Amino acid sequence: MDKITEGHYSPRLLFFLTLVVGLNVLDTLFTMIILDLGGVEVNPLVCSAITVYGDHFWIWKFSLVSVGVILLCLYSRLKYLKEIIVGLACFYLIVVVYQITLLNLH
Repeated sequence: MDKITEGHYSPRLLFFLTLVVGLNVLDTLFTMIILDLGGVEVNPLVCSAITVYGDHFWIWKFSLVSVGVILLCLYSRLKYLKEIIVGLACFYLIVVVYQITLLNLH
C-alpha cells in the first residue's frame, strides 16, 4: 500500500502539530491585543520582529512557526522528537493561558 494511503503520521502527532499552529495563532492575536492595551513584548526575538515589521509581525511569526512545524513533522520519527513536539505544545498552552490571565486582569 502507498505511504500516503496507509497513514504515514499518527493522529496523535497531527493533533499536537495542529495544536502548536493553533496556539501560535492565539499567541499572536493575544500579543497584538496586549500591545494595543499598552503592554510590552518580553520575548526579545518577537520584540525585534515587531520593531522591524510593525503590525505585520504576525506574518513573520506564523511563517516561522509553520516552517518549524513542517520540519518537526518531516523528522518526527527521530528519537525524542515526538516528546519535544508535545513539550512545545505545552509551552504554547502555558503562554496562551498566561496571556488570557493578563487580559482578564486588565
